[in-house]
Amino acid sequence: MSRESNIGDAWGGLAAMLVALPQALAFGVAAFAPLGPEHAAEGALAGLVGAAALGMTAAWFGGAPRLVSAPCAPAAAVLGGLAAVLAARYGAERAAALLMLTGLFSALLQIVYGAAGGGRLIKFIPYPVVTGYLSGVAVIMALGQLPHLLVLPAGMDLAAGLASPSSWSGPGLLVGLTAMLAMVLAPRLTKAVPSPVVALAAGAAAYWAAGYVHHELRSLTGNALVVGRLPGGLSGMWSALGARWSGLRGFTPEMFKAAVMPAATLSLLLSVDTLKTCVVVDTLTRSRHDSDRELRGQGLGNLVSALFGGTAGAGAMGVTLVNINAGGTTRLSGVLAGAFTLAALLAAGPLVAWVPVPALAGILLVVAWRMFDRKSLRLLRRRSTQLDFAVSAAVIVAAVSLDLIAAAGIGIGLAALLFLRDLSRGSVVRRKVRCDAVTSRQRRLPAEREALRRLGSAAVVCELQGSLFFGTTDQLLAELDADLKTCRFVILDLKRVQSVDFTAVHMLKQIEDRLHDRGGRLLLCQLPHSLPTGQDLESYFAEVGLVKPERFVTVFGELDAALEWVEDRLLSDAGLAAPVSAAALGLPDIDLFREFDSVQTNALRSILGELSVPAGAAVFHHGETGDEVYLIRKGRVRILLPLAGGQEHHVATFGRRDFFGEVAFLDRGVRTADAVALTPTELFALSRARFDDLSRSHPALGAMLFARLARALALRLRQADEELGHLHDA
Repeated sequence: MSRESNIGDAWGGLAAMLVALPQALAFGVAAFAPLGPEHAAEGALAGLVGAAALGMTAAWFGGAPRLVSAPCAPAAAVLGGLAAVLAARYGAERAAALLMLTGLFSALLQIVYGAAGGGRLIKFIPYPVVTGYLSGVAVIMALGQLPHLLVLPAGMDLAAGLASPSSWSGPGLLVGLTAMLAMVLAPRLTKAVPSPVVALAAGAAAYWAAGYVHHELRSLTGNALVVGRLPGGLSGMWSALGARWSGLRGFTPEMFKAAVMPAATLSLLLSVDTLKTCVVVDTLTRSRHDSDRELRGQGLGNLVSALFGGTAGAGAMGVTLVNINAGGTTRLSGVLAGAFTLAALLAAGPLVAWVPVPALAGILLVVAWRMFDRKSLRLLRRRSTQLDFAVSAAVIVAAVSLDLIAAAGIGIGLAALLFLRDLSRGSVVRRKVRCDAVTSRQRRLPAEREALRRLGSAAVVCELQGSLFFGTTDQLLAELDADLKTCRFVILDLKRVQSVDFTAVHMLKQIEDRLHDRGGRLLLCQLPHSLPTGQDLESYFAEVGLVKPERFVTVFGELDAALEWVEDRLLSDAGLAAPVSAAALGLPDIDLFREFDSVQTNALRSILGELSVPAGAAVFHHGETGDEVYLIRKGRVRILLPLAGGQEHHVATFGRRDFFGEVAFLDRGVRTADAVALTPTELFALSRARFDDLSRSHPALGAMLFARLARALALRLRQADEELGHLHDA
């Protein structure tokens, strides 16, 4: 690292510490406040230890350089609510120990998330759930800080306190309101000093000003307006930590249950909060963080914090932005922010005792106001987003009226509903087209093509996408309902399907039954052999009884094979299929020469070559030279276009009475594709060089052949243009 980078990291770490210090004090006090006023100093110490441990450990091991981690509002809200429950059940001392245990469990879960690749999954939690949860945390934090702002007597709840203004502390209210005003106005007055620092300084100044009138404020003894004495020096910190660990004696399974669920909630909330901050940092710095490594780093940071009695935290948005603006560029800046916090704790610990609690409450009330997502109210304006607002509001109500654990459960359930809603909104039908608008690659003679234009409306091709499950099956059935009333054959292309459940299979059976009643059949093609879920569709369809001999469902490997089967069936049912014969056709039976007279036919026969090609052998290869056009007397030939990586594209298939290879015959260039016999094939070969010699003595014959070739090619091009147009419209 360069000297300039180190200097920038030092300034960034120092600026971040100045922001993190007052917030860590506030969040620590908020987490321990339900244990009683006498535990305010213990909470302040836990906040400072957490800021130091998180700052140094998470920054060093995390996956997001520049990110600064510190105690945060979600942790304070979860731990504060848990502290109230635990204190009522087990007493303050045991509750403090269980808070530490909850932090340990939460840290271990974050490490597990990172090790299991959960960093990518957590980011898929819907925004309405996240914003509702964070807004609920903001409301809980605000309700928890109002008693400290008013300095209500111990044991008085908020509702009774608000109804009794005589119980409010005038000096406390003055200090808290001053800190709130400074917190709001500071960004307009100065950019050099972070607003929490200005707010804390203003609150302290108001406190000392009030001390000149209320002399009892000049003493720490029995003073509910200040944090109080911290354990002195390192020895005092170790003794406090020892007392915390000793509180775990007599640990019971009931206590484990009391800590594990809040730990799961806390771990998810802190992970989401961290990754949200990482995304913002990536946008500002044009970088990319490692989500899984960051979760592991956060877990290690929270683990170290809990082991030393600190409170939990996450990647802090405001502190990180201050670090970046002050010049922090590497993970060293986050480490230094934690180190500076530890130095401040050791050097200025006695001064923390005089920090006014109402000032910290005022700072947190402003943080809660900013944390509450008021923009979500705009979701009410549009009908399409009212469900998103309802989800967010439900999570907020659950968080406030029940608890954050219940809100987490409701949020996960509503997230699943939002996911199902979004799946059902998107159509599972990607493309739908009748078979009079799309054809197989089997080249048909003009009479057959004309017949398929009339008959093709009896079959439909439906390309599906996404997940076929209970949430989308009714939609698919509704989209196919009109086709099932008029079509005999339905081809379902499953190439882009991601999953299929048993409800979808039942729906496919319904489609099959309706088609069978009309003398038709259901055709499935391009089944993925392995879906993202690991499901093998062909095996699954066989297991659930969809594909078996007594049912009317046929599976094809390719869409083209299914289309060809339908076309053959339509032509056969209409009595228009070409008769199957083992004998090779004569020259007059070839469609290209149907209108030639006997003289012309005999002249052509004199220059034709005959070729027998076994099944699987090539007639010619891509890149070869040759000037012959081939006339199919018997068998079938497939034209394949070689692609990169050894792949091939099926261009067309030609049958008896048809011809291929006409491009090289016309321009005498190299072959553009491979021609492979699908069955034992008999061919006539007409060479351009020999035909030119014949045309000199029979010029009318040459003109007639070129006219027939031009007409055949024109028909093929028209058919291709029509199919492209239909595909574009679909």
